Amino acid sequence: MPIPVIMDVDTGIDDALALLFAVAHPQIDVIGVTCVAGNAGLEQVVDNTLRVLDLAGAADVPVAGGASRPLIAPARAASHVHGADGLGGIVLPESGRNAADESAVALMRRLIMQHPTPVTLIALAPQTNLALLLRTHPEVVERIERIVFMGGSASVGNATAVAEFNVWHDPEAAAIVRDAGAPTVMYGLDVFNRVTVQQARADELAAGSHRVGRIVGQLLGHRVALSEDESLTYTGLIGDAGAVCAIVAPELVRFENLPVRVELSGYGRGQTIVDRRPFAGEDRLHGLDDEWSRSDVALDIHADAVADLFVQTVLSLPGE
Repeated sequence: MPIPVIMDVDTGIDDALALLFAVAHPQIDVIGVTCVAGNAGLEQVVDNTLRVLDLAGAADVPVAGGASRPLIAPARAASHVHGADGLGGIVLPESGRNAADESAVALMRRLIMQHPTPVTLIALAPQTNLALLLRTHPEVVERIERIVFMGGSASVGNATAVAEFNVWHDPEAAAIVRDAGAPTVMYGLDVFNRVTVQQARADELAAGSHRVGRIVGQLLGHRVALSEDESLTYTGLIGDAGAVCAIVAPELVRFENLPVRVELSGYGRGQTIVDRRPFAGEDRLHGLDDEWSRSDVALDIHADAVADLFVQTVLSLPGE
């Protein structure tokens, strides 16, 4: 039976890839999509999401807009990565869909409480919408199967030296979600940065006859400057889509259940501190630590197999 999921996105290039994969895969039932500011402003994110769902030929999936900024900090779009429109300037046809009249929080609560089985939340963006849901409607926790989030890192960051963008964008929200009581799965930079489609394959898709494949190839081919003094670089990252792949093919990812906390102050603000120690340290021995919530943390991945799964799945969408 397909897994019922609500996807929370800030559509961006890799969110678009993730939406296409989720709609295409027979083991996933996308029952709703909520939008939050992140890779682009909220209005642009909603528009991008509607266009991507049209491209995928998705059924009448409800889409709702949510938070336009983090709980505390100002909004900071990742426009240097995803472009001003969030899709790297790749123009999709205007959508005939409309966003729902209800808010993201209202839509999530309604879908979770009405569904006959527990729902998986897939958070591919700053977790502001989820934090607002869990704080205002804590009764939904018992109806959530798990929260799979693309965010964090057990090693280096990208927004800062230690913090990954989605968590760094709204660390208070990420901390609320982590401590709400629902099971969590962290798909962070340790695996995110490893799943790539080779440039020759992306070029082949972009030049091919498959309608969705052409857009996927263009999205994969979007080039970014990895630093101020570098020229534009091909990465081929499927990014957020890898977190959705991990749901249907968990055997391709090595997870460990580990204590994780979100740092909320100083330069480390937004860092996910993952405790991988096999034994107690001085902090525990002297009572200097508090209890951390645990997550299933992705630490290794069969990158080529996940990339192949992604490509083959999106090519199963209607190509004409």
